[in-house]
Amino acid sequence: LSTAGAEKVIDIIAPGQSFAEALMFTGAPYIINAQALSDCLLLTVTKQAVEAEIASDARFALRMLAGISRRLHGLVHDVEAYALHSGVQRVIGYLLRDIVTDGEEPVTVSLPVSKATIASRLSLTPEYFSRVLHEFEAAGLVRIDKRDVHILDPKRLSTYQAP
Repeated sequence: LSTAGAEKVIDIIAPGQSFAEALMFTGAPYIINAQALSDCLLLTVTKQAVEAEIASDARFALRMLAGISRRLHGLVHDVEAYALHSGVQRVIGYLLRDIVTDGEEPVTVSLPVSKATIASRLSLTPEYFSRVLHEFEAAGLVRIDKRDVHILDPKRLSTYQAP
């Protein structure tokens, strides 16, 4: 959240995931905010509890480092996408990110949050994100049903070039 009130979604945290753990070691004020978008159970773990666990179990420290490293890798990937990929390519990458298929069979992706939140996550305006989805639909690549995006031809979508 900027001082001017603009908001940028950095990540969408799924059940079982953690966030902001790296900040507890900096000693600096938090530079991010988190907002629950649905009912959830949130567990807060104190810095003292984490430090005690690190001191008593090196495997815990290694798992924590691995998680922080994955998040850093994801952020670097995001910066690369924002700098080098078009908005259309970012939407395609988002829709196909978890698809495990040979690319021939139709698949359905259920958007976990609002289209506006996903647009922010991809550094797009909500209007542009919707326009791209409608472009895919007009090209016969997807069928949209509220938050479900039915990808009719994943292989063709993966190679789609905007007109």
